[in-house]
Amino acid sequence: MDPQGHTPARRFGPGRRSFIGLAAGGVALGAVPVLTARASSSDAPAPVDDPSGATTPAAVTYRPVYHHSVPDEWKNDPQRPLLIDGTFHYYYLYNADYSADGEGTAWRRATSTDLVTFVDQGVSIPKDTTPAGDVWSGCAVLDPDDTAGFGAGAVVALVTMEPVEGADTQAQYLWYSTDGGRSFVSHSDDPVLANPGVRDFRDPKLIWDAEHGRWVQLLTENNKVGFYVSPDLRDWTYVSGFIRDGIGVLECPDLFVIETADGEARWVLGVSANGKAAGLPNTYAYWIGSFDGETFTPEAVEPRWLDHGFDWYGAVTWEKYTDLDTGALDPTTRYAIGWMNNWDYPHNTPTLQSDGFNGTDSIVREITLGRDGDGQFVLLSRPVDTLDGRVARTIDLGDQTVDGELVLDYTGVAYELRTQVRWEQLTTLGVQLRRSADGGGHVDVGVHEDYAFLNRGGVPNPDTGGSWQESRTPFDPGRREVTLRILVDRISVELFLDDGRHVHSHLAFPAPEDAGLALFTVGGPATFGGVVIREFD
Repeated sequence: MDPQGHTPARRFGPGRRSFIGLAAGGVALGAVPVLTARASSSDAPAPVDDPSGATTPAAVTYRPVYHHSVPDEWKNDPQRPLLIDGTFHYYYLYNADYSADGEGTAWRRATSTDLVTFVDQGVSIPKDTTPAGDVWSGCAVLDPDDTAGFGAGAVVALVTMEPVEGADTQAQYLWYSTDGGRSFVSHSDDPVLANPGVRDFRDPKLIWDAEHGRWVQLLTENNKVGFYVSPDLRDWTYVSGFIRDGIGVLECPDLFVIETADGEARWVLGVSANGKAAGLPNTYAYWIGSFDGETFTPEAVEPRWLDHGFDWYGAVTWEKYTDLDTGALDPTTRYAIGWMNNWDYPHNTPTLQSDGFNGTDSIVREITLGRDGDGQFVLLSRPVDTLDGRVARTIDLGDQTVDGELVLDYTGVAYELRTQVRWEQLTTLGVQLRRSADGGGHVDVGVHEDYAFLNRGGVPNPDTGGSWQESRTPFDPGRREVTLRILVDRISVELFLDDGRHVHSHLAFPAPEDAGLALFTVGGPATFGGVVIREFD
């Protein structure tokens, strides 16, 4: 995947990337944080300068507390997890040679039973073991009825590979596992779906069409999502295409059916896309509509977006189960996870220097189908409910009346904050997160007149050009209340507004010791009701 046409992260070569450390000096709100390149990865670790001017040892950790991150080196695209024997098997793209400027990605696997804590299980599909080279994004499925001929219960994966880089050779190759998804074998050096002579032909997604008794594959082909069908995961027939211009090269397609709480069902087609040129997000675009087994028909031409921040890309969704042992499904809810990074600045992070890794995921989310204020269908997001089981400490600060700025009696670098804010008349309200001791550095979330926002411009962050500092979503200026749910971790902030109608996800790199928290208003008072902070183990 490479929405900007840059050399993909899976193809690193000498001189194609830089290592980044934080620069000294304070950063004013809205200013561009300066990042400086560090020495070669073979050099001894250098100290990292934080925004307050103090120098901290490179051993200071930026490793997330309750978000999944790669154990070492590099990760990017999530692959849709599978439930096998009561355990989720989560695959993702991994490059073990990242810090040595090595090229290519493998599929690495982690397992989880609660989708909060993940246990690393190493590489399941290696890179560069066949003439086609390394393995890119794709999709694994369970084949309980042995449609592919590898045995009942085999795990079959379709994966994009590119034997000759940049030569219209992206194609779909089949790998299979007979040990429960732990390790995979290449079926053939030849693809099961060859390239028809185009540059962008990648990221297969598989679903089982029970009504027609066959597999459906979605494939992103530049500005099109191609639909293919197969009885056996090996022989594929093209049946239709969904075309959308104006949001970059489409990637990582998704297709699922979901029901409202009262049982009304709709199909959802999703893609990772770059709408920045049109003032739209660079995350997960989706359309709600119908699917007849061959053709997807949207109810509206323009997509909606599942996240409005700058760092939620390559996202995947999958089924929620009411019982992990029996596999009973919840038709009203799906899980989702996204890569917290962006192809505009994928290598700008202090985590490589401090902790030897570059790659973090969002919190797993639960996605439901609801309606907006106009009665139109919309997807709603909330953090996974099993996060409740990882709470280590709860701090109930109660109601807080604020007129100006109020520094709270709390410090922390990894927590959740919830509050419902009410007011009569003001222009701006919000929360200052990861506030520095002098009050000059912080990440801000809140509402200003007719938009809600997340602004990371007050702390170092990966956007060295300063173009992507504040994300915004519409807010009715006639309203007098808003619900904020904010997930803060060492290098990320995720804002859920009004029960997940809008979500903003950002990377941000405050100094490790910057842990203050404040509430603020401009133009009048507000009551931040029921302020509760939860920390996770």
